[in-house]
Amino acid sequence: MATKKQILFPKHQKIMEQVGENIKLARKRRKFTTIQVSERAGIDRSTLYQIEKGNGSVSMAAYFNTLRVLGLQDDFLKIAADDSYGRKLQDLILIKNK
Repeated sequence: MATKKQILFPKHQKIMEQVGENIKLARKRRKFTTIQVSERAGIDRSTLYQIEKGNGSVSMAAYFNTLRVLGLQDDFLKIAADDSYGRKLQDLILIKNK
């Protein structure tokens, strides 16, 4: 069964690229080589390269393991943590059902 290719709109791709750049800068600040990070994360160097480019087709596990190696695993918990839109929808329902 063939997997579906993920397509990102340009403005969303820019967000992924910024995430990749942030990861790359974190690696460089720690003076880690791509070989060190990829080995410790259990991924190929080419996968780390794709992560640092913000490639959306790389698995979340690879992103997580890279963040873990950099000591940034708790940043993963910030994804979708502040769901202000969802809370507004919930509040509307609560107000409506008063």
